[in-house]
Amino acid sequence: MSKSLKRVRAALEDAGLTPDIREVGQSRTAAEAAEAAACHIDQIVKSIVFRGEDSGAAVLFLTAGGNRVDAARAGAVAGEPLGKADAALIRAQTGFAIGGVAPVGHLNPIRTWLDPRLPDFDLLWAAAGTPRHIFAVTPADLARLTGAHAAEFTAP
Repeated sequence: MSKSLKRVRAALEDAGLTPDIREVGQSRTAAEAAEAAACHIDQIVKSIVFRGEDSGAAVLFLTAGGNRVDAARAGAVAGEPLGKADAALIRAQTGFAIGGVAPVGHLNPIRTWLDPRLPDFDLLWAAAGTPRHIFAVTPADLARLTGAHAAEFTAP
């Protein structure tokens, strides 16, 4: 088991949850992950990381699989212009590689926002620290574990 996957499992267990982590193969898109999880595409939680242009810090937007994050709207929510986060920043801030960024188990705190579409579902699936693993989580637990605030940041 990878260190990243172990960190996600530990974060879930430390929060009092019994992790339901599944290997789904190399899912490159939310549609592929939804197919593997046999769920609606919007039940897939995409972890979209930007770089704050003023702060230089990574910021995280958790969005429904069928939605696209609008950088201008996300920047308004974050309170600073946003740019592309490179692999080194993402790894340094979260401890995860691109394609496997989990919403929990980060190496360092990260400001996080939640797509208001996600609470429409009873169960969500998010990356579990690798591009091949996902875990189940309720919207309430996702918000509690990440400290994310609901905000409108997706493309209309």
